Amino acid sequence: MAISEEQVRWIAHLARLELNPEEVAGLGKDLSAIVEYVNLLQQVNTDGIEPLAHPLEISNVFRDDVVTPGLSADEALANAPKRRDDYYAVPAVFE
Repeated sequence: MAISEEQVRWIAHLARLELNPEEVAGLGKDLSAIVEYVNLLQQVNTDGIEPLAHPLEISNVFRDDVVTPGLSADEALANAPKRRDDYYAVPAVFE
């Protein structure tokens, strides 16, 4: 399925992209190839195949939560350009 230049420009508009004429032509070829590949994948027989969330059988891969000491305020603010007590000092943003 060939993607027309008009369709490429519309997709670029939706993606907020500014494309020059060479990019439109190149992107049209790339998008056409992607659509053809997706069409090819749709022809694969998947009868009896359960949908997968992951290709490998993985159970819980998370580590146990372990409490560790954090930084003190002095350590955390050691490189702060400005500091007020135990907080970063930043310019006011509200009037």
